[in-house]
Amino acid sequence: MKYLDKLQPLALLVMRLALAAIVLVHGGQKIFGGMPQHISTVAKIGLPGWMAYLSAWAEFGGGILVLLGLLTRVGALLITIDLAVAILKVHAKNGLRGPGGFEFPMAVAVIAFALIFFGGGPISLDWVFGGRSETRR
Repeated sequence: MKYLDKLQPLALLVMRLALAAIVLVHGGQKIFGGMPQHISTVAKIGLPGWMAYLSAWAEFGGGILVLLGLLTRVGALLITIDLAVAILKVHAKNGLRGPGGFEFPMAVAVIAFALIFFGGGPISLDWVFGGRSETRR
């Protein structure tokens, strides 16, 4: 189905927009009022409290980059690392499904992981600012 190949840029845009919506909301909650609770959560899982700032900014800043398609691979990498830590340190003990499970964070992490390799695509600022050769096949 060759005609579907022509829609791949649209698929990358939809992946970016969905990922950005999810991580911007979660990162924004932490940055704009929820940081004390996030610091406490990070400390409870055995990490230094200051890493809560890295986590929140990886989500929020990475989400902005992915949304714009600007340094998409960097933003996606930050999000992937953040979610991998969240899955391993918070959600894994709850199993795949059910309350606190890692089903949803894993799905979001997989989208971010894919964008590390595919980049922002032709409908992105990466493409506008010269990333064409890395995205073409």
